[in-house]
Amino acid sequence: MTKIYAVGIGPGDAGYLAPMAKEVLLQSDVIVGYTGYIELIAELVQGKKVIATGMKGETERCEKAINEALERLQVCVVSGGDSGIYGMASLLYELAEKHPAIEIEVIPGITAAVSAAAILGSPLTNDFAVISLSDLLTPWEIIEKRLDACAAADMALCLYNPQSKKRSNYLEKACAIVLRHKTADTKCGYVRNAFRGDDLESRICTLTELREANVDMFTTVIIGNSATKIINGKLITTRGYKL
Repeated sequence: MTKIYAVGIGPGDAGYLAPMAKEVLLQSDVIVGYTGYIELIAELVQGKKVIATGMKGETERCEKAINEALERLQVCVVSGGDSGIYGMASLLYELAEKHPAIEIEVIPGITAAVSAAAILGSPLTNDFAVISLSDLLTPWEIIEKRLDACAAADMALCLYNPQSKKRSNYLEKACAIVLRHKTADTKCGYVRNAFRGDDLESRICTLTELREANVDMFTTVIIGNSATKIINGKLITTRGYKL
């Protein structure tokens, strides 16, 4: 049976690439992915056929991967973080539905929520929700409902795609929704370019300060719950253990 691997490459640093992900990348004939992610694994894919496209080329990339697999080549479709969390795995399954001879295997990777949390401390120790603020595929009305419901439940929140040039006030809007249920001094933090060398930036702040933060699509935002505190300069959400 012909196989396509949906591979999550983690945050980008080779040290955080899962061994199985590295193995299938090295064994595959064709590597397909967003240009920025291909650049992060350039050393691993030298000499292979590489199909790379820019943003918003997801469907095109998956269709090309399927065509290559139909030629009985081993194909890897790469995603940043984990391919099953805002990645390419589900789209591959949808498009390959009419090609039952193609098997898809998902190789998990370290998603941005985990990377950012590790840098900030341990802010996702208890129940939390991951919500993307991008309304490219999900209407803002639905995003707002999810933010409101999760904030009302006192869950810690991890926000992907918090802001872009076209969505310059989305983080501010999200914070305003969360402030319906959380206090202004709720402990928060954000990380840009997690585990990407000298480009890494991080900050711990309050929810009020977060509203004014200068973030972009390479930033992951974490908003704590009522049990989140700062311990020795790190953002920690306690679970309630008796000390």
